Amino acid sequence: MAHSAGWFYWALLSAIFAALTAVFAKVGIQGVDSDLATLIRTAVIIVVLSIFVACTGKWTNPFDLEPRTWLFLGLSGLATGASWVCYFRALQLGEASKVAPVDKLSLVLVAVFAFAFLGERPSLREWSGILMVAAGVLLLAFKR
Repeated sequence: MAHSAGWFYWALLSAIFAALTAVFAKVGIQGVDSDLATLIRTAVIIVVLSIFVACTGKWTNPFDLEPRTWLFLGLSGLATGASWVCYFRALQLGEASKVAPVDKLSLVLVAVFAFAFLGERPSLREWSGILMVAAGVLLLAFKR
């Protein structure tokens, strides 16, 4: 694939790691409060990313960033934290094979939010795919 498709490989790796996250988390939260499990997961992420950023020479002074950047990265962090807390609670209460598909409803919501707030305009073909994902989520979530 062309260089412009490099995003696809990273997105595919993201999906693979997200799938592993669901399986590992489902096993890991047995007998542990889901909020504590989320905190442990977050601590691991902070340590690993700190080492990665330091070792790759990507560290810059975060206080040099624009206030708008801080605002939106902060909001993103709050949304991520809320998502993780809800995800782990759902995994503790439900089956991973049902929780993970509903979590992926975020794909549909991203398309709607990107349309409403970012001015992105998916094609009819893309909207069709987004609707199929939504239908698939519903089929998987409410299986008997």
